[in-house]
Amino acid sequence: MIDPFAACEEAVRRHDPDRYFAGLFAPGDKRRHLYVLYALYYELAHAVTVAREPMLAAIRLAWWRETVEGARAGSPRDHPVAKALVETLAAYDLPQDLFNAMIEGWMPCDAFATAAEAEDHADATVGSLMRLAARVLGHDTDVRDAAIAFGLAGQRGGAWSALDTDAAARRHLAAARKIAIPKVALPALMPAALVPLYLKRPEPPLWRKQIALLSAAVRGGL
Repeated sequence: MIDPFAACEEAVRRHDPDRYFAGLFAPGDKRRHLYVLYALYYELAHAVTVAREPMLAAIRLAWWRETVEGARAGSPRDHPVAKALVETLAAYDLPQDLFNAMIEGWMPCDAFATAAEAEDHADATVGSLMRLAARVLGHDTDVRDAAIAFGLAGQRGGAWSALDTDAAARRHLAAARKIAIPKVALPALMPAALVPLYLKRPEPPLWRKQIALLSAAVRGGL
């Protein structure tokens, strides 16, 4: 039998190295719960990415919403993320509305008409995840600017093609850096420290990202 928490951690390590390495700066007893949330986030993104039709994406997202609700009720589906979520939801105050906002934020969109729509999307998806992660770490902090900066950084093409997301990402990162982030909550927001790298190139080298995260940890801020 594969341990659900180990499966979640491995999924995050393989598919979401930014959050995997940021999570290493969290206390060990909380880290595995962060990886459960990050594994769920990967599953949502993957469900939309592989769907050929918007309706299929909507069905898959609805399945995950029901999966979270089932885990909250102590009746998980046969999936490592669902099984691990049972313990995470029992241990922490993680409101269902944050999960719902994150899931609904992943609904397919052909194009964002305005920068504000793109920012709202980033806040719903990345922001909801950061808020959940911060609650696991024990501090409900302001994540909006950090989430939007990270959500917009490096986005190219598709729904983003007509928007100057780079300028918006820089603006929100500057605002996020003015906010005093509690030390305990920093790992939840730490991926935003990678924004300058993503604005330079779509796929920064892993070692540069690791250095940027370590620098953020040493500074105690983004």
